[in-house]
Amino acid sequence: MKVVKKLFNYAALYKKLIIGALIMLALSVAADLTGPFVAKKIIDSHILGIESSWYEAGKGKDAVKYDGNWYKRADYFAKGEKKGREVHVLQVGNQFVFVDEAVPIDGRRTLENQSLIIKKDGKEQRAQAVKLTSHEVMGFYQPEIPRIIKLVAFYFSLVILSSIFQYGQSFYLQKAANRIIQKMRNDIFRHISRLPIRYFDNMPAGKVVARVTNDTEAIRELYVTVLANFFSSTINIFGVLIALFILDPRVGTIGLLLIPIIVIWTMVYRKFASKYNHIIRERVSDINGMINESISGMSIIQAFGREKETKQSFENLNREHFSYQNKMLHLNSLTGGNLIGVIKVLALMAFVWYFGGISLTAGSAISLGMMYAIVDLISRLLHPLHGIVNQFANLEQALVAGERTFSLLDEKGLAVSDENISRYKGNVQFENVSFGYKDKEYVLRDISFSAKQGETVALVGHTGSGKSSIMNLLFRFYDSSEGQIKIDGRNILDIPHQTLREHMGIVLQDPYLFTGTIASNISLNHKGITREMVEKALRDVGGDKVLKHLPLGLDEPVIEKGGTLSSGQRQLISFARALAFNPAILILDEATASIDTETEAIIQEGMEVLKKGRTTFIIAHRLSTIKNADQILVLEKGRIAEQGTHEELMELKGKYYQMYELQAGPHKGMAG
Repeated sequence: MKVVKKLFNYAALYKKLIIGALIMLALSVAADLTGPFVAKKIIDSHILGIESSWYEAGKGKDAVKYDGNWYKRADYFAKGEKKGREVHVLQVGNQFVFVDEAVPIDGRRTLENQSLIIKKDGKEQRAQAVKLTSHEVMGFYQPEIPRIIKLVAFYFSLVILSSIFQYGQSFYLQKAANRIIQKMRNDIFRHISRLPIRYFDNMPAGKVVARVTNDTEAIRELYVTVLANFFSSTINIFGVLIALFILDPRVGTIGLLLIPIIVIWTMVYRKFASKYNHIIRERVSDINGMINESISGMSIIQAFGREKETKQSFENLNREHFSYQNKMLHLNSLTGGNLIGVIKVLALMAFVWYFGGISLTAGSAISLGMMYAIVDLISRLLHPLHGIVNQFANLEQALVAGERTFSLLDEKGLAVSDENISRYKGNVQFENVSFGYKDKEYVLRDISFSAKQGETVALVGHTGSGKSSIMNLLFRFYDSSEGQIKIDGRNILDIPHQTLREHMGIVLQDPYLFTGTIASNISLNHKGITREMVEKALRDVGGDKVLKHLPLGLDEPVIEKGGTLSSGQRQLISFARALAFNPAILILDEATASIDTETEAIIQEGMEVLKKGRTTFIIAHRLSTIKNADQILVLEKGRIAEQGTHEELMELKGKYYQMYELQAGPHKGMAG
C-alpha cells in the first residue's frame, strides 16, 4: 500500500487542519446520534409516562386536579414528600381511563362497560375504571408539556450544533484538500522540470498534463469527499452499534454482522474496480495526449486532409473509455444503493417480526419509545454503510490516480544545485566521446576535437549524422556513454546540470516563445536582466529594425509559441534572449535555416556581435553562413569525417567540397 502511505504523508503536512475538521465531524455525528435517545425519552418518559403510578397529593408543583382531588406522578415526588393512595391513568385502545386503585401496568388490557380487565401471566385482574374526556387527559399531560418543550428545544439545539460542526468540518477539510493538491501539483511541476530530457522522448506532453491536472483532481476528491464520508460513516457505525448495545444487546449483536459484510463487499468491489479504473485513467491520458497533438498539428491535419482519420482515432479512444465507464457504472449499480436498500428492508422486517412477536407476549413487552429508537438507529446504521459504498468508486479512482501521480514523482530527477561558478573562459574539449539514445546503438562514435576561447566551430553533415547530438551532450541533456567532455579542463559530469548551463546559451532552428510579451521572452523574467539590457540586446542583434512596427514594441503580447509573429521575428527574439543572458558558450542550432534572405542579412550582422568573445558552435544547414568559422567539423554516420577551415576543406575536395558545390550550384551563395 505504498500509494496509501504517500497519500497519508501528504495529508500529514496539513494534519492540524484535517484533525480539526475530523474532530468537528465527530462532534457533529455525536450530536446527531443523541437524537434517538432524546426521542425515546420524550415518548417513554413523557408521552407514555402518564401511564406510570400516580399518588394522591396536595396542591402544588406537578400536581393535577381531577374529580376534586390532587394527584402527582410517582417520579415527581420530592424526597420525603408524603404520598397518598395509588391511582392509574391507562390507555385501552384509543380511550384513556382513570383507575382509582393500584393495578399492574403490564399485560393485555380490555374494557367492559366500567370494568378494566388486565390479563398477565395467565392471571386476570378487574378494576373499576372511569373514561376520561380529552380535556381531562390533557390535564394529566400538563406537567409533561414543559419537559417535552425543553427536550424538543434541546434536540433542536443539537441539530443546530451538528449543522455548525458539519459546516466547519466541510470547510476545513476542503481547505486542507486544496492545500494538499496545491502542494502536490507544485511538487509534480517542479519535478517535471528536473526530469531528464530522455524521459520526455517516450512520454507525450498530453499524458504528463493529465497527471498534473486530472489525476490530482481525482486525488482531491479522496481528501474532500471520501475521507469525510469514510470517517463520518465509521464514527456513525460504531456510534450506532454502541447505542444499540445500550438499548438492547441482542440488537447490537445482530448489528455487528454488518462489519464482515462491508469487508467482503469491499474486497469484491476492489477486485473489479481497480482494473476498470486503471484503464479509464489511461484512456483519459491518451485522449489528452491526442487532443494536444492534434491541436499542435492541426495545420498538417487540415493541409493533408486527415480530418476523418484523426476523428476516427479519437472516436476509438473515446469509445473504449466509454465502454469501461459503463462497466464501472454497472459495478456501482450492482453494489450501490439498491443493495443497501434491500438490506435495510430485510433488517427492519427482521426487527419488527422478532420484537413485534415478543411485544405480544405478556411480561416481555418493548416500549414504543424503545422501538422507535431502535428502528431509527437501524436506519442510521445502514445510511453510513450506504455512504461508504457510494464512495468506493471515488476511492478507487483516487488510488489509481495516486499510483499514476506518484509513479511520475518516483522517476529519478536531476539533482538541483544552487552552486554558482565564475563565467567560463570557454575552452571546450571532446575526448573520444561515444553516445547512443538506446543502449549499444551509438549515434556518435569516438568524437574528439577542441574549441578554444572565442573560437567559432561549425558542425555540418547530412540529417542523422550526429550534429545535434553533440550539442545535447554539451548541454548535458544527455550524458555520453563513453569518453569525456571538458570545459576549461573540468569534466562536465562533475558540474551540476543547472550550474553547467548557467553560462551557456542556445538559439534553436525553431525558437520557442512563451505566452507573455516580447520583453519577457527575452529576459525570461530573470531578475538580473533589466529593461535596458533587453532593449540593448534586441538593438545589437538588429531586432529593433524588424520589430519596430509593432504597436506596443517590447510590450507586444506574445501568444503560445509566438504564433502571431513571423519566423524571422521569433528568431530575432531568440537571438536577443541569448545575448541578454551573456553566455560564455553559445550554440546556434541551424539558427538561420528558416529565415528569409533579408532577415538573414540582419541576423548575420547581429551574429558577429553575438559571437564576439564567446566560444560559438554553429550547426549549419547553409554552408555559405560558416565560411568564416575557425574550424568546421564534417560529420558522417556519427564520426568526424573531415576537419579544418573552409579553405582547407575546399582544397581537400572531399565531402565538404561536394556539399558546398551542391548547395552553391549555378546560384552560388543563395542555396538553401
